[in-house]
Amino acid sequence: MSDVLFTMAGHGFSSGEMLALAGLGLAAVLGFALWRQGRARADAALEMALRAQEADQRMRDLARIQHETAGRVQSMAEVLSQRQSELARVVAERLDDTSHRLGQTMANASHATHESLTRIAERLVMVEAAERSLSDLSTQVLSLRETLANKQARGAFGQARMEAIISDGLPKTAFAFQYTLSNGRRPDCVIFLPGDSRPLVIDAKFPLESITQFREARNAEARKAAATRLRNDLMKHVNDVSQRYLLAGETQDIALIFVPSESVYADIQEHMDTVVQAAFRARVVLVSPTLLMLAVQLVQAISRDARMREEADRIRAEVGALVGDVARLRERVSDLSRHFGQAGDDLAKLTISADKISRRGARLEQLEFGDSAPAHAPDKS
Repeated sequence: MSDVLFTMAGHGFSSGEMLALAGLGLAAVLGFALWRQGRARADAALEMALRAQEADQRMRDLARIQHETAGRVQSMAEVLSQRQSELARVVAERLDDTSHRLGQTMANASHATHESLTRIAERLVMVEAAERSLSDLSTQVLSLRETLANKQARGAFGQARMEAIISDGLPKTAFAFQYTLSNGRRPDCVIFLPGDSRPLVIDAKFPLESITQFREARNAEARKAAATRLRNDLMKHVNDVSQRYLLAGETQDIALIFVPSESVYADIQEHMDTVVQAAFRARVVLVSPTLLMLAVQLVQAISRDARMREEADRIRAEVGALVGDVARLRERVSDLSRHFGQAGDDLAKLTISADKISRRGARLEQLEFGDSAPAHAPDKS
């Protein structure tokens, strides 16, 4: 038992000492375990106490919150009751207002409906009048169609429209209708240009049947045949005008063919360009009412310029006479200015004499008549 098991720090430990140390260590461990167990029980008890206290606090908070909630619910019930009363009052007021507005709206709608019916009745009367006007217009259109269907009537229609344009734009001495040429032909109208004795010839005929057939063609074959007929008729008319009315040295180098319809003229320009070019080479120009008006305005400008050139000599003579009158007026103004200068000098002399007389009168008023008064010599100034 006294055998040394190991040595530490110069001291040898025997088996007995080791058993004693082991016993002490076990006792320390057991003591520490008991202490920890007691400490754990104390902590558990403290935690349970805290939990119990927290639960109690929560119960008191729940009771307080329940009491507050009950108060708030009662307050909300009172507020809801008050709001319900106010809502009932507002709804009643709104219903009354809505009923009043609805009645007023119904009255206004009734009045507006009455006015609308009145206006509709008036418009129906206007529609009836327009229908009668349309009937009259249809009659007039049919009459115009019948007129255009007749060659002589159609010629008179084109002639009348051309005469209206020419008569409105030119003086009577600048044109003539049915003027007779040297070959016995009588064109529809001629226009005399200033400074030129050769008249400008205007023809007012056009092939309406061919144009109508071309417009009303139903298929390509019929349209092609109508185009051929229209082209032939136009070329025949252009050749007739060129041969009958273009006389060298007697008429102008070109002649006009008046087409009294803008739509017909547009169809010719769009679909018959070859005819238009051939007519231009034949010195014949196709014109619509608008182009004829432009030509009339051009003739007006040329006539105005010619009259101004004719009056230029008279204007020059009048200006020379005016310059002489101005020169004489200047001489007479110079004479009058000299007279005014002389009169001004005379007036200045008169003013000097008047001043002298005034001064002498003042001196006479200041004299004191007596024995010792000196005699004044006469003033020679």
